[in-house]
Amino acid sequence: MEKILRIENIEKYYGNKNNITKAVDNISFDVDDGEFVAIMGASGSGKSTLLNCISTIDKVTSGHIYLKDVDITKLKGYKLTKFRRDALGFIFQDFNLLDTLTSFENIALALTIKRSNYKKIDDKVSEIASALGIKDILNKYPYELSGGQKQRVACARAIVTNPDLILADEPTGALDSKSA
Repeated sequence: MEKILRIENIEKYYGNKNNITKAVDNISFDVDDGEFVAIMGASGSGKSTLLNCISTIDKVTSGHIYLKDVDITKLKGYKLTKFRRDALGFIFQDFNLLDTLTSFENIALALTIKRSNYKKIDDKVSEIASALGIKDILNKYPYELSGGQKQRVACARAIVTNPDLILADEPTGALDSKSA
């Protein structure tokens, strides 16, 4: 099976020399294509920081992260933007939906950024919304949604572009057990 993600000896430090916090301590692992991996640990153990490093939200202090043999820790400029746009889906712990956009628009945003054909956008959003049981809320704004509905919209936004890698920070935290 093909390795899609390879994490090699990554470390992440915060602070300055008088007050350094080691958030990620020499982590290494591989993820095969199609594999589902859960990272578990106590609150404050670095799980979100690790995901933020893999997603390039944060830069690693040391080590390397490879997606399909491309060292994403070295990406800059357009190549970094292209990686985030084309290869990555991220489900944030706090949803990160845009309040001024409807659910449909929040989901479609990723496809719009990719300059997808508007008909393709409508079809893809409708398909994903049906699968996640949120078709009836596509015209609602985030303030009109429950926590579980917001989470499903965030999930739809992450998967609508069919990315190589989906990272999820507590993706079922706001969902009931059936929806989770």
